[in-house]
Amino acid sequence: MSPAVDTLRNLVPTRSKADPDKPRSKYWIDDWRPEDPVFWKETGAAIAKRNLTFSVLAEHIGFSVWSMWSVIVLFMGPEWGIDPAGKFLLTALPTLAGSLLRLPYTFAVATFGGRNWTIVSALLLLIPTTLIAIFLVPGVSYSTLLIVASFAGFGGGNFASSMTNINAYYPQRLKGWALGINAGGGNLGVPVVQLVGLLILAGVGAGAPRLLVAVYIPLIIAAAIGAAIRMNNLTRMSDSKRAMREVSKDRNTWVISLLYIGTFGSFIGFSFAFGQVLQVQFADIFSTPVKAAYLTFLGPLIGSLIRPVGGQLADRLGGAKVSFVNFVAMALGASVVLVASLMQSLPLYLVGFIMLFAFSGIGNGSVYKMIPAIFTSKSGTEIINGADPAVSMANSRRMAGALIGIAGAIGAFGGVLVNLAFRQSFLATKTADAAYIGFIAFYAVCFVVTWYVYIRESSSKLEGV
Repeated sequence: MSPAVDTLRNLVPTRSKADPDKPRSKYWIDDWRPEDPVFWKETGAAIAKRNLTFSVLAEHIGFSVWSMWSVIVLFMGPEWGIDPAGKFLLTALPTLAGSLLRLPYTFAVATFGGRNWTIVSALLLLIPTTLIAIFLVPGVSYSTLLIVASFAGFGGGNFASSMTNINAYYPQRLKGWALGINAGGGNLGVPVVQLVGLLILAGVGAGAPRLLVAVYIPLIIAAAIGAAIRMNNLTRMSDSKRAMREVSKDRNTWVISLLYIGTFGSFIGFSFAFGQVLQVQFADIFSTPVKAAYLTFLGPLIGSLIRPVGGQLADRLGGAKVSFVNFVAMALGASVVLVASLMQSLPLYLVGFIMLFAFSGIGNGSVYKMIPAIFTSKSGTEIINGADPAVSMANSRRMAGALIGIAGAIGAFGGVLVNLAFRQSFLATKTADAAYIGFIAFYAVCFVVTWYVYIRESSSKLEGV
C-alpha cells in the first residue's frame, strides 16, 4: 500500500487491534440512527446539518474548479489559435475526467470516512488550479492545454463522494430535501465561477485568466480546514465495493443512470457549453467574451437554485411522476431552442435555454430522490417476507449509496456527450440545430422509459418511487 494511502487512513485513528475497546477519535460516529425520531431530534439533526453545511462548501468549490474551463475558453481570443471545435474539446475533457473519477470517489467515502475524504478531495483541487497558474499563457501548445484541462476533473469527482456521504446522514423522509440542498449548493459553483470570470473580464480584461485561480486557491484551503474541524465519519459506511457489484445487477441502476444523463448531463453539459454556443450561434451580437459572459452564468444559476425544489416536489408527489413531467418539459424547452435557432431569435433562444436549465435542475432533484425510494420500497417488501428490519434498512442505505455513485458517474458523462454533440454539429453543419434535434429525441426516450418502468400500473411493485 502506498504511503499516501497509509497517511490518509491514519488521518483519524480507528479502533486499535490490540485494544478493540479503545474509543475512536471524536470525529468518528459509531451509533447513527436517523430513522429513530428521538435520536434524530435530540442528536442526529444537528450533526447532519453541520456535515451538510461543510459538504456543500467543499462540493461548491469542486464544481467551480470542474467548470473553470467553461470560463477560461471565453478568455481565449485569436492569439490563442484555437477554433470553436477545439474549445468544445477543452470543456469536454474535464467533464469526462470528472465522470470517471466519480466511481472511485464513491468508494473513498466508505474506505476512508466522509470527513477524511472531504479533506483530501478538497486539497486535490490544488493540482488543477496550480497547473492553470503555471501553464495558462498564450503560445502554450494545445496538447498541453488538453492535459491541464483534464485535471479539472478532480472537481467533478467531489459530487459523488459528497452525495454518498450526505445520503447516509438523513432519514428517508428528508433525503429528497437534503440531497437537493447538497447538490444544489454544489451546482451553484458553476454560475459562481462564471460570475467571477465575468467580473475579471469586465474589470481587468481577457488577458488575465489566471486571476481565477488566485481567487480559488485560498477558498480550497479554507474548505479543507472547515471539513477537518467540523465534519464527521460514519463507521457504518463500509463495503461499498460489494454494494456496487450487487447494485450493478439491478435493472433500476441502468434506468436511473439513463435518466440522470438526461437531467444532470444536460445541466453540466449546457453549463460548460452555453457561453461558447452563444458566441458561435449569435456571433454578431456576442462579438466579445464579456458580452457572452453577461448571460453565461444565468442558466446554471437558475438550474442550481431550483434543484432543491425538485427534491421537495419528489418528496411530496413521488420522484417518478415529477421526473416524467419534467422530461416532457425538457423536450419542449429543446424544441423552443431549435425553433429560435432556425428563426435566429435571441429572446426566444434564451427562453428555451432557461427552460432547459430550470427543468434539468428540477429533474436532478427528482431523479436522485428516486434512488433511496427504490431501495426503501424493496426493503419494505423484504421485511413483509420475514427479513430483519434493521438489516434490511441498512442494506437499503448501502445499495442507495452505491447507486448514487454509479448514476453520478454516468450522468456526468452525459455532459461530455452534450459538448461533443455541439462540436460535431458545428463541424458538420456550422449550426447547433442537429444537436438540438438529438436532445429532443433523447428526452422523449427518457419520459417514455420513466412511464414504462415506474408509472404504469402494472410495470413495477415499487411503491412510493
